[in-house]
Amino acid sequence: MLTYTTSTHIDAEAQAVWDVLVDVDNWMEWNPTVLEIEGSAAHGGKVKLRAKANPDRAFDLNVTEFDAPNKMVWTGVMLFGLFKGERTYTIDKQAAGVEFGMTEVYSGIMAGMITKKIPDLQPSFDEFAASLKAKVEGNA
Repeated sequence: MLTYTTSTHIDAEAQAVWDVLVDVDNWMEWNPTVLEIEGSAAHGGKVKLRAKANPDRAFDLNVTEFDAPNKMVWTGVMLFGLFKGERTYTIDKQAAGVEFGMTEVYSGIMAGMITKKIPDLQPSFDEFAASLKAKVEGNA
C-alpha cells in the first residue's frame, strides 16, 4: 500500500478553507498542481482531474464522503476494483485557525504493480497545501 500525506496550518475559519476546497471551478486560479478539473465536489458528486504530476492521464473520481466543513473523500477505482485510490481532505479546527490535511492511499490486489508507475506525488501534495493556505489567507 502506498500513501502520500501533507498538512499545513491555515490561519482562517474552517468554513473559509472548505469554501475554497469545494469550489473546483476556481481551482485553476490558485492550484498550480492541476492542469484540468471539472465536476462537482459535493455529496455524491463526480470530479474529473488531470494533474501536472501525471499529465497524460485523467482521473474520474467519486465524492464518497462529504462532511462539511470537516472532511471530504474522493475515490477512484480501476480494473474492476482491483486498484483503488482514495484521497481524503480534512479540516480540523484549532484554537487559532485550522489544520488542513490531505492523504491519498492506494490499495487493492493490483496496487503493488500499479504504484510502481506512479510518479512521486509528495512535492505535488506539499505544493497543493501551500497554495491552498496562500489562497485562503489572501496571499495568492
